[in-house]
Amino acid sequence: MMKDVFTDISNRYCSNKRLIEHVWAEIEKSYSNPKRYYHTLSHLQQFYYELEAAKELIQNRDALLFSLFFHDLVYNPLRRDNEERSTIIAEHRMTTLDVPLALIKTSMELIMATKSHNLSENGDTNIFTDADLSILGQPAAVYDDYTTGIRKEYILYSDMLYKPGRKAVVQHFLSQDRIFKTDYFFKKYESMAKENLQRELLSL
Repeated sequence: MMKDVFTDISNRYCSNKRLIEHVWAEIEKSYSNPKRYYHTLSHLQQFYYELEAAKELIQNRDALLFSLFFHDLVYNPLRRDNEERSTIIAEHRMTTLDVPLALIKTSMELIMATKSHNLSENGDTNIFTDADLSILGQPAAVYDDYTTGIRKEYILYSDMLYKPGRKAVVQHFLSQDRIFKTDYFFKKYESMAKENLQRELLSL
């Protein structure tokens, strides 16, 4: 299904079907890495569903969709520059697909926004980062699967190192006046997200 979405948006700019297949294969391989437990194709699909549900609020749908596919293309828990490295690849691949420069620039900015999830003056950016965080507001069982997956991705870290770091992340979200920047996602997920985060905090 996600292949169809990627092929559809790529076809709007590129007529080289072999090239589109090649870029998709790279995306699929990255998100199917056996060391990934949360940042997988399932994450892309859930992210896509959230964007589609909010599509009437989106101004530049193609930019958000391209960003969706490339935002976690590079994911190494041992590094702090995954977003930067993902944007480099995104810029190159989108250029080969004949995507306009302005759209590429917007997509790179969206990818970088997932590094901090800060409030932006750009509405599309807030929708994109909120959709990325939508897992926080899912039912408890789904949230617990997410935290289990994240822990597996950080398996190289002992509990002594992992738990304080994860605790800091959870406390960061809870310290904010609101986790979700858009009214749409705030109404949809804020309350459940805080419940999930509070519950996880007690377990750390």
